[in-house]
Amino acid sequence: MSCVQAIKGGVEDPLVYLEKISPEASRYGICKIVSPLNASIPAGAVLAKENTGFKFTTRVQPLWLPDWNVDDKVIFFMRGRNYTLHDFENMANKEFSSKYCCSGSLPSMYLEKEFWHEIASGRKGTVEYAINIDGSAFSCASNDQLGKSKWNLKVLNLNSVILFVFLAVSTLPQLPKSPLRLCETSIPGVTDPMLYIGMLFSMFAWHVEDHYLYSINYHHCGAPKTWYGVPEKTTMFAPCTLLQHDVPVYKAVQMPGEFVITFPKAYHAGFTCGEAVNFAVGDWFPFGAEASQRYSRLCRMPIIPYEELLCKEAMLLHNSQEQGGLAHSSADLASYHCVKVSFICLIQSHHHACQFLKKIKGSPSVSPNSQGTILCSLCKRDCYVAYINCNCYSRPICLFHEIEALNCPCGNNPILFLREDVSKMEKIAKKFEQDKGIMREVHRYKDDKCLQKNETTLKVSKQQELKPGYKFRRQGIAGTRNPRRKNDVEERVGETAETRTECHKLRGTPFSRGRKRRKMKSRQQKSKKSSSRLKTEEKERKPYIVKHPNRKPKNN
Repeated sequence: MSCVQAIKGGVEDPLVYLEKISPEASRYGICKIVSPLNASIPAGAVLAKENTGFKFTTRVQPLWLPDWNVDDKVIFFMRGRNYTLHDFENMANKEFSSKYCCSGSLPSMYLEKEFWHEIASGRKGTVEYAINIDGSAFSCASNDQLGKSKWNLKVLNLNSVILFVFLAVSTLPQLPKSPLRLCETSIPGVTDPMLYIGMLFSMFAWHVEDHYLYSINYHHCGAPKTWYGVPEKTTMFAPCTLLQHDVPVYKAVQMPGEFVITFPKAYHAGFTCGEAVNFAVGDWFPFGAEASQRYSRLCRMPIIPYEELLCKEAMLLHNSQEQGGLAHSSADLASYHCVKVSFICLIQSHHHACQFLKKIKGSPSVSPNSQGTILCSLCKRDCYVAYINCNCYSRPICLFHEIEALNCPCGNNPILFLREDVSKMEKIAKKFEQDKGIMREVHRYKDDKCLQKNETTLKVSKQQELKPGYKFRRQGIAGTRNPRRKNDVEERVGETAETRTECHKLRGTPFSRGRKRRKMKSRQQKSKKSSSRLKTEEKERKPYIVKHPNRKPKNN
């Protein structure tokens, strides 16, 4: 098991430092940053004095790995008690002393082995863990070193792209470059920071962040916290189990006063006061597109309006580009490039969907849309550029469904709602396409399966050679007699369509011709075997007469 190397953060601007280490650190999925500054006022004093009446409710976690099957319904968290920070600390220390008969700390490696031994032993113990607590343990005092620096995330609203941990809610939307600043409302756990307070062996299980966002965690106080990261919800596997299946796992031990950053689409887990929030930079948009498409396949409600954020960010980027106010550092250029590629892919997919709709339904009625983001009633996709209204559905639907398969009984053409500035968006996308090398990246993203889901869904409805099983599966989704889960069936249907599309591309290649020759040979061999088998069966059908040597034939 490789360990993520701790990196000293000696620069003033945390964003500059993150951009510097990102190419190397993102390979591990997680990264630990040792802050150059320490807090002069302890977190406990901040929560007790600056947050008067601070209390929280814990959740009870089971400490065992049950045998899972499809019918299991395990409640991971059960409601615990209300604590102050001082009371919870006393309880946690008492539990530690009773278990190990000592009041001091033990080595992290020893406690890590004890944790996995406890998990695998099946003794069914429990611990308490407080999660998603509103508040911050950073001090606002003028004599606090960390509070006065840019690493105090409450004051990063004018200095950073990052939605760092512990930012005040009112300052989150004001960050000048962060895509999440464009959210019109605050989102708990995503734009709002939260505290996480644990004890010995309390843990959070393997997961990726919502919408594959970045996250950052600061360890205020307490014992060291162990993290596991897998590059690129929710079950807890031992790292050795993942390593046995050739899954790379990296570990970091977070000490008090240190930051841990998780990168997009990186699975991470850990056990044992911390504070965390999500953030995003420009290079997150391709991951956000993949997460948005996955959510729509699973009919999962989105947390953030990805399509709206991308369109607004691209419009602002175009305006800054026209005014000549863009930064020219390598990190900024890479960020702009990701925004442009994602925006071009989005506009092109909507353009193709609108053309396909006009082809099969004639010229639908077009109305302006000024309502912001609308959720599709079928797949929960967030629709900002366009959506469809039909009398057969009480709520709008997105453009990325098999329109032919809908078979609207109302007989009317659907009403297509487009944003009033959609023509401006298309012009901006055309300008972005003129950038050097941008279309090569667009084609590369379109060839990727994750970014091809929209167009694949449209191709499925056109392919008449699909097996009847496809229609059966689609009917099984809507029916009540099918015991299979809807989301799993939909995902398998999409994979079937992709597989058939890939097989269609192989026709006429030397590989496919060789495969046809092998099939012909196997058929000829089967026909020879069947003919020889028929001859033997005919021989067996002839009567076998036994002639007795002493018996004479009868005369009729």
